Amino acid sequence: MDVGSFAGGALTGLREGVEAALILAIVLAYLARTGNGAHAPKVWLGALGAALVSLIVGVVIYQTVGELQEPYEQIFEGTTLLVAAAVVTWMLFWMRRQAARASGELRVAVDRALGTGSAWGLSLLAFTAVIREGLESSIFLVGQAQSADAGAGSVLLGALAGIAGAGVLGYLFYSGSRRINLALFFRWTGIALIFVAAGLVSHGVHEFIEIGAIGIGTATAFDISGVLSHETGVGQFLGAIFGYTSTPEVTTLVVHVAYLAGILFLFLRPSLAVVPRSQTPAAAA
Repeated sequence: MDVGSFAGGALTGLREGVEAALILAIVLAYLARTGNGAHAPKVWLGALGAALVSLIVGVVIYQTVGELQEPYEQIFEGTTLLVAAAVVTWMLFWMRRQAARASGELRVAVDRALGTGSAWGLSLLAFTAVIREGLESSIFLVGQAQSADAGAGSVLLGALAGIAGAGVLGYLFYSGSRRINLALFFRWTGIALIFVAAGLVSHGVHEFIEIGAIGIGTATAFDISGVLSHETGVGQFLGAIFGYTSTPEVTTLVVHVAYLAGILFLFLRPSLAVVPRSQTPAAAA
């Protein structure tokens, strides 16, 4: 088993799985508190449907990559890696903005579905809530599997382990048996995923350099293979998770560092809460 690939997949599965698990936990807990627990199976049906669609999309993308010939394989892999990085970056900032009000918005949607007499709307609610996380996970994991080469199976096993852990956290959230500092959790896993996404960006750029689509800065910036090679041991572990390479091209290195510096700055800067105009200062407090 490739430990680095396993860890990278587990991190992705845990992060995305926790978001989906918390959404489901909020909906299910609200149904239970309002005496509508009998509709819970409809929520699970929508969630399972979303998970199945996400799995199919991921398998199709991964199998398609394997059938392409050069240079189309490199083009597809490079594009997939860049799209995966873009999706996870967008997701991180979306969650950063929406986390504070996500619970309230979901409860309003549940009330709307029950109020119209169409309880099956809960299935659609769960489906739309989970499908975004599922598709993001599929794209992100395919990108990791492609960059991990022989470690693709380890990425999948890691993702399953991460999702299982997310299920446990979701249950704890639902049962209320334990307090979880979600703000701190999302902050640190978000930082870790930014480093992972930076590796996907640099690896995607490398694919385009490899086929000559990028002709600037293709010279090797440095070679520290004798100190920490990316082909074995710790270097392979770092390469699978964070895109480390002991022989980066100049352009690849610049893109990697620029992405890390820019995204970390934006992600870590304090966010200002916006008070709706309809609220008075006292109500907002």
